[in-house]
Amino acid sequence: MTASGSPPNQLLRMLDAADFDLLRPHLATVEMVRESVLGEAGAALRYVYFPHRGSVSITLGLSEGQMIEIAMLGRDSVVGGGAALTDGIALADAVVLFPGTASMLEIGAFRTIAAASVPFRSLMVRHEQVLLAHAQQSLLCNTLHPVEARLARWLLRAHDLSDGSILPLTQEALAQMMGVRRNAISLVAHALQRAGIIRYTRGQIEVIEPRALETTSCDCYAAVKAFHSRLLGAPR
Repeated sequence: MTASGSPPNQLLRMLDAADFDLLRPHLATVEMVRESVLGEAGAALRYVYFPHRGSVSITLGLSEGQMIEIAMLGRDSVVGGGAALTDGIALADAVVLFPGTASMLEIGAFRTIAAASVPFRSLMVRHEQVLLAHAQQSLLCNTLHPVEARLARWLLRAHDLSDGSILPLTQEALAQMMGVRRNAISLVAHALQRAGIIRYTRGQIEVIEPRALETTSCDCYAAVKAFHSRLLGAPR
């Protein structure tokens, strides 16, 4: 809970007091440790997570070991909500990208509350629609747009979910999530740094000019934000 008594997760803040009181006794605050796995594709989920700080990368992998990120979730999201509403089997991997904290809810309690509360269930369904929009837009972006625009979009989303301007991230990790070669990320990051938009040092990227980054990004960033705002309200 925040100092004001409201939940740190933006989705939970959208519930009225009566619906949140159904959840409150079942929520436990946990640390999200970097690279910890919150869900594995094809495996049964035990918990649903409502992040407070930090972010979680939702990725799809191939048998050859390749993977690509389809969405990044944080304090405006829930991790595992869609699977919990259906058969409880994760469709993708969920791995902590940036460390933080989250409210954790056992999947059985989640289902019980979703059955008892129409507003809570409706909120979870709307979130799944937003997550699908993230995944679809990522596929479109990765197929059609140049690396510079894709990297700008990714950094903007990460910046939105961060409490500061510095993102603890290596170029290797970025390249893996975006499905491109590391040297492509290196060239684009160097160009953005020369333009004064970001500052890159080994192991971290600082976003200096978010508005300039928006200009560099493709329309995918604005499109997903608009869809999010329509279904869930403007991210804060």
